[in-house]
Amino acid sequence: MNNSNKNIIIWLYAGCLLVFAMVVIGGITRLTGSGLSITEWKVITGTFPPMNEMQWQQEFIKYQQSPQFQLINSGFSIDDFKSIYWWEYLHRLIGRLMGMVFIIPFFYFLIKKQISNQLLPKLIIIFLLGAWQGFLGWYMVKSGLMNAPYVSHYRLAIHLVNAFITFGYIFWVSQDLKYETIENTGVSKVIKRLSILTFILLIIQITYGAFVAGLHAGHVYNTWPMMGNEWVASSVTAAFARNGIISLFNDITTVQFIHRTLALIVFGLILFMWLKRKNSGWNLNDEQKYAINLSMIFVLLQAVLGIFTLIYNVPVWLGVVHQAGAFVIFAAMIFQMHRVVKH
Repeated sequence: MNNSNKNIIIWLYAGCLLVFAMVVIGGITRLTGSGLSITEWKVITGTFPPMNEMQWQQEFIKYQQSPQFQLINSGFSIDDFKSIYWWEYLHRLIGRLMGMVFIIPFFYFLIKKQISNQLLPKLIIIFLLGAWQGFLGWYMVKSGLMNAPYVSHYRLAIHLVNAFITFGYIFWVSQDLKYETIENTGVSKVIKRLSILTFILLIIQITYGAFVAGLHAGHVYNTWPMMGNEWVASSVTAAFARNGIISLFNDITTVQFIHRTLALIVFGLILFMWLKRKNSGWNLNDEQKYAINLSMIFVLLQAVLGIFTLIYNVPVWLGVVHQAGAFVIFAAMIFQMHRVVKH
């Protein structure tokens, strides 16, 4: 690692941690029904929460006009409102903090001429991804403030996947800086292609995880490995016969079935690579084998978390840990891709 890049790498790692925190707090916000508690988006003045009882009353009155209050939480007191307000406020506050953590060091490093011509466009892309994430968050919440007290599961998926992409890109850039000189080890094309395929399927799996969350599909068929008494619930085939391809994205049981199935495929691919990591024809060095070991460990943990989250009907703490687990396995696969595919 070039010592001149050390501070920039630490800065990028800090950004990765903040994105991770955003995803975890976002999961808590969603599972506690807190995401629609703040009905306005004020970039500057919204930095500060209500400071006195009058301001709390004003925020509560705004919330009372929302579909969530009128259709679900009409019995809420102002204390109940405060309990959900703080999670959404914290979520937005971390988003603002991310902006500050990016902008201030960026200009510092720019003035100190520590940002190379090759790195500058990558940092601009990171900034644009972060800004786009903020817009997507507003766009998602807006869908739950119109008529129905639920955000669109499509918008939820776009918002979540963009957070993963933002993290992945920041982490990839940090690894490029950390390993500026990459040794060509002649890694087999088989492991490269398997890593890419697994990564693509993992992104689709994460997308379907968002669909499951948005449609509350984790609250049906809380059995594993079978869906009730069937391997494929009859309602899955019935939905497809009735609605066609759209059922793959909108039907609750179908979405859960796809999420289950993709989980097995991703697990199987990583298990296969792990079992074959010592294959002499793959030409893997110790660091690349270590990357595959990490992917195996985390996908195993994530599989166990997913099963328990399902059979216990998605308690908040398990749902949050499961979402965090998806983030960790995603990070492990990014690391594996960087170590294997770029060599």
